[in-house]
This record gives sequence, C-alpha cells and structure tokens, in this order.
Amino acid sequence: MSEIVEEARRLLGLLGFDRERANERSAMTLLALLHLRPGDSWSQAQAPMLGTRAIMDWIAKHYGQAYAPNTRETIRRFTLHQFAAALLVEQNPDAPDRPVNSPKWCYQVHTRALDVIRLFGTADFPDALAAYLAERPGLKVAYDRAREMRRVPVTLPGGGVLALSPGGQNTLIKAMVEDFCGYYAPGGQLLYVGDADAKWAVFEERALAELGVTVDSHGKMPDLVVYLQDRNWLLLLEAASSHGPVDAKRHGELSHLFADSTAGLVFVSCFPSRAQMRKYLADIAWETEVWCADNPTHLIHFNGDRFLGPY
Repeated sequence: MSEIVEEARRLLGLLGFDRERANERSAMTLLALLHLRPGDSWSQAQAPMLGTRAIMDWIAKHYGQAYAPNTRETIRRFTLHQFAAALLVEQNPDAPDRPVNSPKWCYQVHTRALDVIRLFGTADFPDALAAYLAERPGLKVAYDRAREMRRVPVTLPGGGVLALSPGGQNTLIKAMVEDFCGYYAPGGQLLYVGDADAKWAVFEERALAELGVTVDSHGKMPDLVVYLQDRNWLLLLEAASSHGPVDAKRHGELSHLFADSTAGLVFVSCFPSRAQMRKYLADIAWETEVWCADNPTHLIHFNGDRFLGPY
C-alpha cells in the first residue's frame, strides 16, 4: 500500500471517522477528492468537484485499484454518504438543488476541511484540527438548515406540510398533490408519496393493507397513491417528467403490484405540460388517464367509452 494511502487512513481517523470510513477504499476516495497522487505532499491538496465514477477512475489511474462498476454504490453509500454527513465534503456545491438521481451528482471537499488537510504532517496541524473539530458541529447545523430551506414544501390534502428533496420530478409531485388532488380527489386519503431522497416520504402501510394491498419494498411503487373512499377507487399516479408515463409495461407492473386491491384501480400519467406529454403520446396505455400540470382543470381520457374511473 502506498505511504500516502496509509497517511490518509490515519488522517480520517483523526477526523473522527470509524474503521469502515478509514479503510483503504475510503482513504483512496479521499485522495481522489483531493487530487493527490503517490508522492504528492498534503499541501498540494485540491478540491475538484467529482462524481463517483470520476473518483473510481482517479483511483484506478493513480493507485492501480480498478473497482468493479457495481462497487460504485458501495463507495457512495459506505464512504461518500458519511463524508457528507460529517461535512468533510459538500454535495453539488455548483447546483444544490440537483435531484438525487441526477448523473451529474458530485462531491467536493469542504473549504474549511481543506484548510486543515493541507496542514497535515506539519507542526500547525494539531491546533488546526482541534479548532476544526470544535467548529464543525456549528458548520453542520448551518449547512443542514440551508439544505432544508431548499426542499420543496408540499401542502397535503389535510392541511399538513411535507418537504420533498429539491429538483427533479418533485416539483411535479407537488403539483400532483396540491392541484390534481384538489380538483379530482377532494377528501382523498394520501396513502403514498415517493421521493428520490426518501422513497417512502408518505407510506400508510396499514391503510393499504386494509384495502388488500401488501407492498413489497422491492416493488416499484407509483409516485402517488390516493384513496377515494366514497367511490372505493385507488388512484395510482405516475410523475412522467423523467421516467415516462403509464405505458403498457408499467400498466402491467402496477396491475400486478395492486392485484389484490379491493378498490378499483385508476391509472394516471402526470406531465408538467402538454408539450412534454406529446413526446410520449404513442406510449400511453389505453384505459388510463392523463393530467398536465399546466392545464390542471382538465383530464385526457385514453379510453373512448367512459371517463375517470376503474375499468
């Protein structure tokens, strides 16, 4: 193992990380984020913005460790996530509202941490480290507060407020909850809301079970599930801004996932606009509904013989 990798492991331990976050994989991840090669000094540390793939490529090129593609999730979940939680790195400093599932998701060593890291191995390091560790809780509180302010507030049918992660299709999901439900499901019970940051943002497991629906955590849920008790309908809404509409394949998946439902199933594809809908017009399954957020008071019925309702 390279000498600088061993030094990086020791540095991570001094920064308060446990053995898993101070192992060889995590050490090389830190070195990639600092753009430090074998033989470089810590004073040369930089702070480029790198995605997980770029980190793996750097490690392979400069440290000869070629991680398999499926290791990307391990690095992300068991190293980078904890680096971010401890504020060693910032996520998406160039675009804080970037959606969680964006391929442009990136990491950058925090400026305050970089100042300390550049002193590693010098006489000034112990005092700088002590000051940083004392300051870090306050930095983290401020950072978390700023991140919370960027979340998308959603007013639920009952008047409560839900905060979804910023960016991506959550702006559309907000419109689905507030506008679609307001016009077409007044008094409806919100049983599930998906969020890329926290898949089960709302999950009324008991209410779904009472309708005969047992949800497999591996099953791909629709983005929104709403129950209309007076009609005994279960509305299954898909936000089609990034993953497409309820096409024949998705219709089959949802039909299977909710096969035991005692309520009638209504399938709804939701788009930000009619212009966006036109891109998918040929894919939308028959016997489903389409709703566009830019024309919230209208539905498009892909059926021919009846309006909104189960078939």
